[in-house]
Amino acid sequence: MLKEFKAFIMRGNVLDLAVAVIIGAAFGKIVTSLTEDVLMPIIGKVFGGLDFSGYFLILSPEKVPAALQGSTDYAALKKAGVPLLGYGEFITQAVNFLIVAFIIFLIIKGVNKAMTLTAKEQAATEAAPAPDSAEVILLREIRDSLKARP
Repeated sequence: MLKEFKAFIMRGNVLDLAVAVIIGAAFGKIVTSLTEDVLMPIIGKVFGGLDFSGYFLILSPEKVPAALQGSTDYAALKKAGVPLLGYGEFITQAVNFLIVAFIIFLIIKGVNKAMTLTAKEQAATEAAPAPDSAEVILLREIRDSLKARP
């Protein structure tokens, strides 16, 4: 069973998947930072200085600690265990998803275009035969002259 597991793990597509997951996790962190640190502040500014992370509903006001009464700090309330409906965080994650999906779309579109160009170049190379060498031309001339003799 150990040999079968080793053979399964060492197959190419399993290793490719592992690499893709690792790169995807790193890419996810970059996109999260882009969303939270660059895009969401700009979107918030466009919509009147709004901070989407501050959009939430307290589901059980009686569970809010006295120190956090009237607080609008989502992270602090969440850390305190207050039941919250954080729709602002959901908006942030939805924008994050759209950005990731769009970037992946652009990457796939670029790869497909590169593959099409490569296929066209390869077809053009295969279609055009290489010119005959000087030796081949000379041998043809000799052959033709021998055929022309009676």
